[in-house]
Amino acid sequence: MPTLDIKNLSGATVGSIELDDAVFGAEISEHLLWEVVKWQRAKARAGTHSSLRVSEVRGSGKKPYRQKGTGNARQGTTRGAHHVGGGRAFSPKPRDYEYTLPRKVKKAGLRAALSLRAKEQRLIVLDAFAVEAPKLTKQVAAALATLGAPNALVVDGGNQTLARGTRNLPKAKWLAPEGLNVYDVLKYDTLIITAPSAKKVEEALAVRAKAAAMSTSDAGARRSRSRATRSPSGEASSADRKRP
Repeated sequence: MPTLDIKNLSGATVGSIELDDAVFGAEISEHLLWEVVKWQRAKARAGTHSSLRVSEVRGSGKKPYRQKGTGNARQGTTRGAHHVGGGRAFSPKPRDYEYTLPRKVKKAGLRAALSLRAKEQRLIVLDAFAVEAPKLTKQVAAALATLGAPNALVVDGGNQTLARGTRNLPKAKWLAPEGLNVYDVLKYDTLIITAPSAKKVEEALAVRAKAAAMSTSDAGARRSRSRATRSPSGEASSADRKRP
C-alpha cells in the first residue's frame, strides 16, 4: 500500500496515511482515461445546434426561369443550398450525444487517474481544510500558494465554506468525494484531498477492485480446468467430444 504524508495548511507534515494499492496504485492506461474523458465530454454537450434546411427556408419554391434557352444553369428553386440565403444541406438538428459507458470502465478510469496523480507525486493529503468567514477566497488562495498548488482540484466532503471560497478562483475547483471524476482530476495540475475524503473514495472504489480481482482468478481457474480436460496431444477428451 502506498504511504503518503498528511500535511496541514502550512505545508508541515503532521502524520501519514496508508492508501489502498488497488485504488491509488492501479495500472495506468492512457486509452482508458481517454475513453472516460470522451464519455464525460460527450455527456456534457448541449446538442442544441440547429440550422434551416431547404424545406424550412422562407421563400418561393417556384422555378426561377425556364429550363432551357437562357444560357444559365438549370435551377429548380432559389432555396437550394448553393444559393445565398438558401437552406443548408444535411443541416445539424438538436440531438443527444450521450451514450452509455459500463460502470466498471468508469470506476477503473477513476482509479487510473488517482494512481497517475499519486505516481507523479501531485497528490496532497491534508488533515483538514478549514477556512473561516470573512475573506474566504483570500484564505483559500493563500493556502494553495503555501502548498505550492495554485492550480488544484480540492476534494473535501460537506465543507461548504471551502466550496464558497474556491468558486471564485479561476484555477481551482472544489468537489465533494462523491463528485470526483476523471476529467477534473486530469484537468488540474494537483489533486488536494483531505484524509477522511480519501478514505471515502478508497472505500467506494475498492469494492470494484476486489470484484475485478475475483473475476480474474475465476478466469484463471476456468483456463486451468480447460487445460486439464485435454489430452497430452492437445486433443479434447472423449467426454468433451460427446458434449453438444
